[in-house]
Amino acid sequence: MTATEVRAWADRLGIPGLVDVHTHFMPRSVLDKVWAYFDAVGPLTGLEWPITYREEEDRRVALLREFGVLAFTSMLYPHKPSMAAWLNDWAADFAARVPDCLHTATLFPEPGAPGYVLQALERGARVFKVHLQVGGFDPNDPLLDEVWGLLAEAGSPIVIHCGSGPAPGAYTGPGPIARLLARYPRLRLVVAHMGMPEYADFLDLAERYGDVHLDTTMAFTDFSERLAPFPPGELKRLQGLGDRILLGSDFPNIPYPYVHQLHALERLGLGDDWLRAVCHDNGVRLFHL
Repeated sequence: MTATEVRAWADRLGIPGLVDVHTHFMPRSVLDKVWAYFDAVGPLTGLEWPITYREEEDRRVALLREFGVLAFTSMLYPHKPSMAAWLNDWAADFAARVPDCLHTATLFPEPGAPGYVLQALERGARVFKVHLQVGGFDPNDPLLDEVWGLLAEAGSPIVIHCGSGPAPGAYTGPGPIARLLARYPRLRLVVAHMGMPEYADFLDLAERYGDVHLDTTMAFTDFSERLAPFPPGELKRLQGLGDRILLGSDFPNIPYPYVHQLHALERLGLGDDWLRAVCHDNGVRLFHL
């Protein structure tokens, strides 16, 4: 039923489908560890986190296609050195096998990072994923200086988990990102989860830097509103930034049906033009689809 509902939702807006910038595909050994984390996350958040789409890889790809998702990503990320290059090789192969997946890559502060990031760009990577909470690193680590320069020059979107939800890390929050953007103002950052729970601070950065975007991943849903409600007073700014908000879902690692993210966006009351931009037009423009 969800696929029918999602397609009907897009049809009502008059868009051919969705562009979802925040979906997860990764090697099964890594995915199993991610799923084990969410299975145990109840004590961390006080809320159970059942994986709604705990399916084999082929089925997960098929589900997104059934939903009418025109383009999606393979968000993956290392938690230690000497892992990112291997993940990038896997993601390049996945994108070659699954052409509607935007070729995704990742990085970690280590001496080899400039080399494998340049290689990923040369192989056609179209989006990078950085997870400061899981990686436990400062984005301003000097080992990443050359990397940020490469990505700024390439104009590559970087989906970055930098907010302090669902649990803070040593380098999460707006401070490290503000310092990074002061040094590299042309970075095309896509702040994951709307910067949850520091929504207002990350909206500030988006207003200050024209290449900063935010994705909607899990924000505004019933689940997240219990953990970190979006401030109603910020809705006007959210509407004003409508050309730089992107649909993200966190599929398959979500504790509710896919369509709920869309309903959560709709009930913000920001209008159909805003929804069309967020769920289709902005992604098409950012990724030259």
